[in-house]
Amino acid sequence: MANAIPVVQSGRIRVVKQGSGPLVYWMFRDQRIRDNWALIHAVDQANKANVPVAIAFNLFDQFLGAKARQLGFMLRGLEKLQGNLQSTLQIPFFLFQGEAIDTIPNFLKECGASLLVTDFSPLRDVRSWKEKICERVDESVTVHEVDAHNIVPLWVASAKLEYSARTIRGKINKLLPEYLVELPAIGPPKIKWSSSNPPIDWPKLFADVVRKGAEVPELEWCEPGEDAAFEVLMGSKKGFLTTRLKTYSTDRNNPLKPQALSGLSPYLHFGQISAQRCALEANKVRKNYTQAVDTFLEEMIVRRELSDNFCYYQPQYDSLLGAWEWAQKTLMEHASDKREHIYTREQLEKAQTADPLWNASQLEMVHYGKMHGFMRMYWAKKILEWTNGPEEALAITIYLNDKYHIDGRDPSGYVGCMWSICGVHDQGWRERPVFGKIRYMNYAGCKRKFNVDGYISYVKRLVGESKKRKAEVILDKKAKELRN
Repeated sequence: MANAIPVVQSGRIRVVKQGSGPLVYWMFRDQRIRDNWALIHAVDQANKANVPVAIAFNLFDQFLGAKARQLGFMLRGLEKLQGNLQSTLQIPFFLFQGEAIDTIPNFLKECGASLLVTDFSPLRDVRSWKEKICERVDESVTVHEVDAHNIVPLWVASAKLEYSARTIRGKINKLLPEYLVELPAIGPPKIKWSSSNPPIDWPKLFADVVRKGAEVPELEWCEPGEDAAFEVLMGSKKGFLTTRLKTYSTDRNNPLKPQALSGLSPYLHFGQISAQRCALEANKVRKNYTQAVDTFLEEMIVRRELSDNFCYYQPQYDSLLGAWEWAQKTLMEHASDKREHIYTREQLEKAQTADPLWNASQLEMVHYGKMHGFMRMYWAKKILEWTNGPEEALAITIYLNDKYHIDGRDPSGYVGCMWSICGVHDQGWRERPVFGKIRYMNYAGCKRKFNVDGYISYVKRLVGESKKRKAEVILDKKAKELRN
């Protein structure tokens, strides 16, 4: 029964370009085999047309400032994916380097493809590449875009820019019975690709990425790949839904209790796990932890899909011009207000401020690769308070977020920065200097919510351990060089 794949809901697929030959799935946002609507659709279409299918992936050198931390995690996940593809589905995996607008059309032409299936992303650059690829491919090639990232496909959930979670929540919840369904299993395509799986020099790729992006080294605590992602969700020892869910609704805003968080964001960002799988598994335990599951699903479904909605329907999603009119007005009215401190980007990057709590959050991000969600809000708002104006604050915040966070360059990250600095998906609050009507956060408020000194000590330990491991790696490398 593995090959008897039900038709993917029509709302999840858009025929971007209509066009016999092999089928190619251009994978980029959803880097997994399991629970992948785009792959399910590709195999289904290939079987119906009696043609083979291959996966193409284009590796960009440094996409939006990604360093060894992000690219290393992605590549190690892709290496595992290629091995799993070969052993389970016998689908070849082609890895290209260069510009996707060149490599993908060239590959389609070389193999005589008749259909290109693509992932969906709301980000400007990816949408631009897709438009150019559609222009460059032969007229006989059909192009299907599949939203395998969102549970309710973006264009089905809403046809417009939504103001807040309140305005999109009902629309999404109404559609969940149709779209939050169990995904079908897939087996190997009926027709095999004629050529063998192309060799990929993974060690060389890793070495290149680590060398070029050495400024932000890889992380040790976060193992890449689909199996690791599922372990974080459902593992018997530390799985979120199996061992940590019960404290999610009460402890998730306490930076001293990071284990209360799901830990899934790196895997969701790189598409190594499906949000749909996370939601389906969470619903199975809802009767035991109703409040925790409801809170988790609000974040996993409504808030994530709201971020995609903002980035898709607001092209200036990373600019002050993308803020609501009231927010732009209040920020510009207070742009020249006197600041107690003014810090440069370099000072902020090195955590050289007078605020030990802010410094700790910055160091957590730099060394650990992931800042606690509550601290991300405080961190960004203080950058607004300590820079020459809102445009500079937003630019610095996005630069640091994308450079150091393992889940940077993500719609949720851009929206988090825009929420903190530009009031996106928020409301106007009591007017005050610098912030205007943008929601304010301060050190005293943090002290009321959690043990600030405890958090600062916790980050010091994290940083110390990170530096120690780094020194050990350097010593080990030198020892090997001496032996050779």
